[in-house]
Amino acid sequence: MPTTFRKTTIAAALAISVGGLAGCATTPTPYQPIGSGKVSGGYSDTQLAPDRYRVTFVGNDYTSRKTVDDYLLYRAAQLTAQNGYQSFKILTNVNESDVETQLTPDPLFTGPYGWWRPAWRYYGPAGWRSWNPWTGDPFWADTVDVSTVTKYEAQADILMQRGPATGKGSFNANQVLTALGPTIQLPKS
Repeated sequence: MPTTFRKTTIAAALAISVGGLAGCATTPTPYQPIGSGKVSGGYSDTQLAPDRYRVTFVGNDYTSRKTVDDYLLYRAAQLTAQNGYQSFKILTNVNESDVETQLTPDPLFTGPYGWWRPAWRYYGPAGWRSWNPWTGDPFWADTVDVSTVTKYEAQADILMQRGPATGKGSFNANQVLTALGPTIQLPKS
């Protein structure tokens, strides 16, 4: 009886650990100050003048470009309202993406020594041949998943203005906060 209880407890603890890690690993960057949450990425801002800020939002592997752009715009509107202004104008806007190709070996065939593995060869009627217990393919251990990951970052210099938004690249802060507010995902505590 104690052995069954112990096995069940270990299995449950392992399932909870793996589930917890999986939840963290696939979470898009929430709307948070950079470096403040459990998930990487977030916003930062630097005051350049009393009415000017440089606003940046950095996403992680799972954050879309649209989300990065929306969160940047939301942060600009939030700063504008917090400083007592009604509108803001985007003076410069830079969007960057970092594309990374990742190779992940098949976990069933990696073994304790990474890419090293034993090779079985034998001499038969047709000459030398390779053999393994799972397939007839001599290169069975070389399966790799290839994935491309894109991380987005957006940066804008904004000029805060009193009065309504006028001209190209100008936004009413309250309208932006109202429109984007329901789509903003805050960090989970």
